[in-house]
Amino acid sequence: MPFVHEHRTRVRYDETDQGRVVYHAKYLHYFEAGRTEFFRSIGMRYRDMEDSGFFLVVTEAGLRYRASARYDDEILVRTWLTEVKPVTVRFAYEVYREPGPVLLCTGDTRLACVAADFKPRRMPPDVIALLSRQLGGI
Repeated sequence: MPFVHEHRTRVRYDETDQGRVVYHAKYLHYFEAGRTEFFRSIGMRYRDMEDSGFFLVVTEAGLRYRASARYDDEILVRTWLTEVKPVTVRFAYEVYREPGPVLLCTGDTRLACVAADFKPRRMPPDVIALLSRQLGGI
């Protein structure tokens, strides 16, 4: 089983539409927060990767909506890796409303490693190894 990171947050007012329902594109923000905290939980700050000249850019994103979240709901974002290649990684996500849990959204993103010039670049071997270990759990 892959390592699954769980990140809890609360729906802010600015993430909702006039009906206080989370605007559909905001789920991508929840995915990004889950991904950032996933990296941090395995001992890798994304900021450090950028400081060393490597950037991960989203090249694909898919979302499937199941139910709505509303202003002030507590949500849980589950994040895990499904694929690690020398230049790309793929993450999967589930977003739940708590308590419940009620599944709100599922999705995935593919990210490509690029240099400052936005040309594809292999991830450093230690990063590939660290990420690959997460596919089988810690």
